[in-house]
Amino acid sequence: MSTSEFNSKSASKRTLAYVVITIATALCGGIYEYFGHGVYSYYMLYAFAIPLLCGVLPNSIAAIRGTPKPHKAAYNLYNSGVATLTVGSFFEGVLEVYGTTNSLVFIYLYIGVCLLILGIIAHIIFCIKDKT
Repeated sequence: MSTSEFNSKSASKRTLAYVVITIATALCGGIYEYFGHGVYSYYMLYAFAIPLLCGVLPNSIAAIRGTPKPHKAAYNLYNSGVATLTVGSFFEGVLEVYGTTNSLVFIYLYIGVCLLILGIIAHIIFCIKDKT
């Protein structure tokens, strides 16, 4: 089995995992909204878009292109960023449905984006390091 074939299978497995996470997130948001007695939050409704756009899409592209498998540190940073943004979106949605606010919710956004960027930078650094 060639390295690109291995990387493609690995990316396909990651894509499938993110598809499951996206569906689970959409179901949880839908169920929460259904029992919300007509009160809804766009943060809750569209929380599924985060794992869809940040997980399914890039991993699908990686599977098609056969890009190198990410280093474990880069992979963990990136996935932590996706998880942080998803949980933050749910949390903001719960607060909106409940009818309250919290001044610290923005921290989810900043930490999530920073983790995503660090994961991408780490992936690029490890790819350059592996080529030399």
